[in-house]
Amino acid sequence: MFVRFVINRLDPDSGRRQGILQALRELRDDDLLLPEEQEVCDEVFAWLFDNLDRPDTFSRSRKRHAAKVALSWFKPTAREHIARMHVLARVLEAHGLQVDIIEERRPGYIVHEDEYQVVAEPFQETRT
Repeated sequence: MFVRFVINRLDPDSGRRQGILQALRELRDDDLLLPEEQEVCDEVFAWLFDNLDRPDTFSRSRKRHAAKVALSWFKPTAREHIARMHVLARVLEAHGLQVDIIEERRPGYIVHEDEYQVVAEPFQETRT
């Protein structure tokens, strides 16, 4: 089962529920995080940056400016990554945002895969 952390807000690019990393960036950019929350987020973001590949694409299309509709999902073996996402989820929940953890067997058309994640354009029936 692949795992995705989302809130109940639609992402303007994908039209699907927004992932928690993007939601946290928005809180940070709007200066809504407390200093201790910012410190926790910075630490987890840095760890993820060091321990997670950055996909080259978020679209199956080869067009230069194709819409970024692919979504990131953790593999079940990414236990440490998932544990750190729970830390970030608590920050969002402290700001009144409900975080849902979605599990999916078939996340969609895979455009990137590495040891810990897949990035996939969702099938029509994919839960997001």
